[in-house]
Amino acid sequence: MGIFDFLSGEFIDVIHWVDDTRDTMVWRFERHGHEIKYGAKLTVREGQAAVFIHEGQLADVFTPGLYMLETNNMPIMTTLQHWDHGFKSPFKSEIYFVNTTRFNDLKWGTKNPIIARDPEFGPVRLRAFGTYSMRVTDPGRFMTEIVGTDGEFTSDEISFQIRNIIVQEFSRVVAGSGIPVLDMAANTADLGKIIAKAISETIAGYGMTIPELYIENISLPPAVEAALDKRTSMGLVGDLGKYTQFSAAEALTAAAANPSGGGMAAGLGAGMGMAMGAQMAQQGPWGAAPAAQPGPWGQAPAHSAPPAPPPPPVEHVWHIAENGQTSGPFSKASLGRMVTDGKLTRESMVWTAGQDGWKRAGDVTELAQLFTIMPPPPPPPAP
Repeated sequence: MGIFDFLSGEFIDVIHWVDDTRDTMVWRFERHGHEIKYGAKLTVREGQAAVFIHEGQLADVFTPGLYMLETNNMPIMTTLQHWDHGFKSPFKSEIYFVNTTRFNDLKWGTKNPIIARDPEFGPVRLRAFGTYSMRVTDPGRFMTEIVGTDGEFTSDEISFQIRNIIVQEFSRVVAGSGIPVLDMAANTADLGKIIAKAISETIAGYGMTIPELYIENISLPPAVEAALDKRTSMGLVGDLGKYTQFSAAEALTAAAANPSGGGMAAGLGAGMGMAMGAQMAQQGPWGAAPAAQPGPWGQAPAHSAPPAPPPPPVEHVWHIAENGQTSGPFSKASLGRMVTDGKLTRESMVWTAGQDGWKRAGDVTELAQLFTIMPPPPPPPAP
């Protein structure tokens, strides 16, 4: 990882670090028993910082640039060692290179469900996951608070701690937000900013910052999600009765189109057809179910409708043949008046639709009773 250049084989002349791992946050420049030459060149690239630890104490911190390690470039170490301006001797010091670039696409998530009070569903358990990025902003504080003497510190060693902080703040923010579960998806961006701001003070104590934090998903337990899906389906169905009829009709069509179904498909179709017919009959002519009537002695009302009365008999109309001419048609009531007036007798020839030829009125059973109803005899004359 490091590149060492030796000027004379005894002292290190150039100090720098090239990282190709993408997960190393801190790397210690190994001296291998050699002292650092006074006046050696220190190269700190963009996205790096060099921290000098001298005799166990934090000394100078170098930002990106090219430095000659002299008394004027190392004020803290010069003070600690009481170096004078004529100092030219080699010195021993540990140098740590700190990666100050962003570490992106780090994962976070809740190991266990978070219990929150939803205004619509009541107490619910929530799970969430997402990503975040982090970077070192204060290399000196980061060395003293987190790294210590670790010669090669990777992002995995701190990501667990940051993940726990994120989950803790997420639980607190979500539980106190009052945002309904169904509206959280529309507020994940705002929740992410609130959580990042809430953990900024704690992370700053590590010499770090969280530039970005994203909430990718907030989910409910599988059983609650299944119940929510059913509720959504019911809202989409609308009229359950019409939906049932529509589903039965689709099943009938599928059964009829399946030639391999045989008798089973036919029986299924017949059963569904009878069920649909019974349901439609109960609903009445306008699709509304008839009002239930209470049964005797307080019993439950009968669900079956009473049988409909038989259709009324068809009334015949009659024609009369007299002197080679026909007249009519006449109703039975009109013929009764004609009998009373003497215009129709038993010998009169009559005919109606369905009758085989002309017949005497007295021989027709339906008209014979007209001749048997005679008015009573008139009362005797007054004295």
